[in-house]
Amino acid sequence: MPDLLLELFSEEIPARMQAKAADDLRRMVTDKLVAEGLVYEGAKAFATPRRLALTVHGIPARQPDLKTERRGPKVGAPDAAVLGFLKATGLKSLDEAKIQRDPKGDFYIGLIEKPGRDAIDVLAEFLPVIIRTFPWPKSMRWGARSGKPGSLNWVRPLHAITATFGLETEEPDVVKFAVDGIETGQTTYGHRFLAPAPIQVRRFEDYEAKLLDAKVVLDPERRKDAILTDAKQLAFAQGFELVEDQTLLDEVAGLVEWPVVLMGSFEPEFLTTPGEVIRATIRNNQKCFVVSDPKTGKLASKFILVANIEATDGGKTIVAGNERVIRARLSDAKFFYETDLKTKLEDRLPKFEQIVFHEKLGTQAARIKRIERLAAEIAPLVGADVAKATRAAHLAKADLLTEVVGEFPEVQGLMGKYYALAQREDASVAAACEEHYKPQGPADRVPTDPVSVAVALADKLDTLVGFWAIDEKPTGSKDPYALRRAALGVIRLIAENALRLSLMKVAESAFAGLSVKSADAQKLPSDLLAFFADRLKVQLREQGARHDLVDAVFALGGQDDLLMIVRRVEALGKFLDTDDGKNLLAGTKRASNILSIEEKKDKRTFDGAPDAALYSLAEEKALAKAIGEVKAGAGAAVAREDFAAAMSAMAKLRPPVDAFFDKVRVNDEDPKVRENRLKLLNEIRSATRAVADFSKIQD
Repeated sequence: MPDLLLELFSEEIPARMQAKAADDLRRMVTDKLVAEGLVYEGAKAFATPRRLALTVHGIPARQPDLKTERRGPKVGAPDAAVLGFLKATGLKSLDEAKIQRDPKGDFYIGLIEKPGRDAIDVLAEFLPVIIRTFPWPKSMRWGARSGKPGSLNWVRPLHAITATFGLETEEPDVVKFAVDGIETGQTTYGHRFLAPAPIQVRRFEDYEAKLLDAKVVLDPERRKDAILTDAKQLAFAQGFELVEDQTLLDEVAGLVEWPVVLMGSFEPEFLTTPGEVIRATIRNNQKCFVVSDPKTGKLASKFILVANIEATDGGKTIVAGNERVIRARLSDAKFFYETDLKTKLEDRLPKFEQIVFHEKLGTQAARIKRIERLAAEIAPLVGADVAKATRAAHLAKADLLTEVVGEFPEVQGLMGKYYALAQREDASVAAACEEHYKPQGPADRVPTDPVSVAVALADKLDTLVGFWAIDEKPTGSKDPYALRRAALGVIRLIAENALRLSLMKVAESAFAGLSVKSADAQKLPSDLLAFFADRLKVQLREQGARHDLVDAVFALGGQDDLLMIVRRVEALGKFLDTDDGKNLLAGTKRASNILSIEEKKDKRTFDGAPDAALYSLAEEKALAKAIGEVKAGAGAAVAREDFAAAMSAMAKLRPPVDAFFDKVRVNDEDPKVRENRLKLLNEIRSATRAVADFSKIQD
């Protein structure tokens, strides 16, 4: 079957837009092919700084013929309705229609046959629409063509469109269409400087090979591999190790079509500046990689750049130009760092009185005071020194006002640690200045130092409670204050450090420190707890646990010790994986379903202890005895927080529950016996609630 080759050749596309643009092009074209009945075999999209390309192989040469039936008016309907039906279906007379019998009468049915079109004609129809409606995050409209103003919005001026379609064994045809005066053809261009001449291409294999000859590596993954391999080898040859940076690698691969890796250097005197600042300077300003000395693990006074050209002088001029810029930038960074060291962190804090954190939550200074107070309260709960936690919370935000962080916001916190150490603060206090922001994502490290943990929890909980109090909660699509991330951070801090903490009490304390008061202050902590429950479900689901088990545990009420919730969920999950657990769940749900039906019927609940005198069957007596034993055993196990033992106790319910439902008729003719047996079913539900609400668990 034929293949499609499409290339959109333009001026340089921003690197950050290329990957999504390639994916959008593949998705839009293939979705339209399928919608048109042209089911393809495979598709792949590519991006370089100057082109988006797509190959789709195995496209049918022609659309399938379509036959559809259209229901018309009733037999004997007015002439106007009949004429409208004939016109809509293309039938010449009613003799060509079928009659379908229906309870409401006989109706005319018209068979509409729509012959398929050639795929190349379908492509020529929808490809220009896709190009005109392409979802660039930012686009531009440029100058006139042939005396007419341009009408196409594109990320950068579009110069050529290559579109071919055909079998591998034949000369492909050009998919003919035009967009804003640009007509499709088979002409593309190689590297801007190394091979600027036009290139005639036929199909994808030919296209990719000719581009490679013209110094263009089409596949971005191949460019990344080449850059990474060459950079590692160049660093190794000089006795260094490349400091890998995936984000920078992705960006650099989007800046070059023919990557050439070179090494430059800078003066060793700049190495007195923290390595992270050097790396940020070189990375942000020149898109270059840094290298380290494997003997010391510290940065070396070298950097690696990726050029887009094979220079006749071996790259000397390119390296010299980058060295000149990097030297100037490092000089600025060194000056900023040394200037920052002259002012103590606490001396910067008064400026926060004039900086608003949020118009409803006050200044940064007020927030720092709240975090200090909360960190001091949390410190004993996590084994931290209260004085150190308070000091760390006092200083943690001060580096936001330094010159280095102003220039490179990504090193906030980290610079706080360096400045704290420079002014001889306690090591735990300095560490907390950096670590109180962590964890910032699922892959980020979780602090373990108790002082860091106390400040990190205080920082995140103050944020969550504050925005909850002013009703700035996340919505389905928006979370401008990263509250979901903050909640997940709290969960990870508690779970991975095995902390015992009452979230309700801490949230109430944080709320008490706010100057703003919520309209529904009593509801706020429990509402926030529900949000934590949702985030915990996300966290556990990512770890392979069942989210419904979280609902089953939270449904008991009063569950705000996240560590115990996690352990209870883990034990419940293991129990439900056993035959005893599965069968007990089925029995409990059966009991619950019967109760729900009868409670609705009688408009009452069946609370209260059953009357042992009304037990007439051995199965009733055995179940009642087992429930009493399980309540005692499971309750005692839960009290000592041994959830595995609680599940073992619960397992003893399975045989008597099974026997009860096999032998006992719940809805007995005697109303008193019926009521007593329903109360016994309620006892099953009550016994299992010692560990979880089984009604919330999915089968």
